[in-house]
Amino acid sequence: MNRRRFLLSGSLAALAVGSAGALWRDEAEAETFSVTYSEREWRARLSQDAFAVLRQEATERPFTSPLLNVHETGLFHCAGCDNSVYSTEAKYDSGTGWPSFWESVAGSVGTKTDYVLVYPRTEVHCAQCGGHLGHVFDDGPPPTGKRHCINGVALRFEPSDKQS
Repeated sequence: MNRRRFLLSGSLAALAVGSAGALWRDEAEAETFSVTYSEREWRARLSQDAFAVLRQEATERPFTSPLLNVHETGLFHCAGCDNSVYSTEAKYDSGTGWPSFWESVAGSVGTKTDYVLVYPRTEVHCAQCGGHLGHVFDDGPPPTGKRHCINGVALRFEPSDKQS
């Protein structure tokens, strides 16, 4: 393969990835949520790390979330809007360094395909505010076989004894 053909192939591949990313962004922007704030309001409501994850789809470093070691009974809420998204009944230790769950609270999350790493992944977001929570993979335990790999900074935990 000569250099010109190699460069052309690389350019076409980059264009295809960019187009897929643009389509994904359009899909995300078309979705509407019941809780909405301006970027300035989100920044005022969230810590810098929570804003980066929930609003800019960043990923926290593995093994840094205190929520990784929650063993009490209760609910995990979206840190952006307080929507109940995961229960400790579905939490398990996946060994990945992020809080992991085999299912979400019914109707609490949405998914879409993202191409951030070039190959398609299933992104999971809060159904109420659209905040990025993490990703869903097909290597989880029964009964669903799913692993919701969630950024702890995107969550707030409320023990059962504090729920009304």
